[in-house]
Amino acid sequence: MAAVENVIDVHGLTKSFGGKKVVDDFSIQVPKGAIYGFLGPNGSGKTTTIRMMCGLLKPDGGGGTALGFDIVTQSREIKERVGYMTQRFSLYEDLTVAENLTFMARLHELKDGKHVIAQALEEYELKPRENQLAGQLSGGWKQRLALAAASLHQPKLLLLDEPTAGVDPKARRDFWERIRGRADEGVSVLVSTHYMDEAVQCDFITFIAYGKKLIDAPAADIPKAVGLHTWRIEGRDLHDAYKKLSGAPGVDQVARFGAALHVSGRNENSLEQAIAPFRNDPTLDVAPAKTGLEEAFIYLMGGAEDNYAHVKSKEETT
Repeated sequence: MAAVENVIDVHGLTKSFGGKKVVDDFSIQVPKGAIYGFLGPNGSGKTTTIRMMCGLLKPDGGGGTALGFDIVTQSREIKERVGYMTQRFSLYEDLTVAENLTFMARLHELKDGKHVIAQALEEYELKPRENQLAGQLSGGWKQRLALAAASLHQPKLLLLDEPTAGVDPKARRDFWERIRGRADEGVSVLVSTHYMDEAVQCDFITFIAYGKKLIDAPAADIPKAVGLHTWRIEGRDLHDAYKKLSGAPGVDQVARFGAALHVSGRNENSLEQAIAPFRNDPTLDVAPAKTGLEEAFIYLMGGAEDNYAHVKSKEETT
């Protein structure tokens, strides 16, 4: 069996702003062609971590490689091979779609810029809008233009920072189909997000809270790695069940999911004992449920300590 090629291998990364660590002893290996999701709340250090991993921000401590280059001493070589799509639309809104792509082609000194731009316009279905000002595009089309611009120079690594914030569900689905296509071509993708429906699109997930890595595993293995068992309770009036189960022996968390409660615990037998009285209630539908990423995320966040919540810093830590 051939060894897995890692495009990123970093260890012990730390970064402080305003005297507080926003990234604390972070290590990770990212396989080639993987979509790696960085999941966590706003302000958890996701973007700072990704930037350090790819040589875009110098760490205070630790090191490693990205695309075979040292992230501290060879950051320029890494930047030339990385495509970066920021959370906020960062292209020129007073330029047309085609003009923005032309600018990016020149920035990367592409030899056959006109041909590359023409291909991008077709591939991302931007041809009918090539003369439209970027500032006049909807959120979904801005996102598509941003991805086209970030991919213009055929990067080996794509960094996507909250890429689908503020776009409609269809645009989000289209976006992820394109990202999966890039990954199938061998491009590695790092995605910073706090959307669960985006997290499930990733091959691997790292949960980050307040600068610390809580867990790092294939997406499908996360719920099992956390070790939670879950029951689902449905009914018209769940207030009494919620109140009685919250903090009950064997129950580690109770979360509301629409018209249902998801009741989770690490000890399967103790959880079943806590649930047992509600199984005899004819007004409730009680059944075992598969623990998902969201239950795992809520559980992990419940045990995370915010060690700099009250620190006012001008630095971006999301």
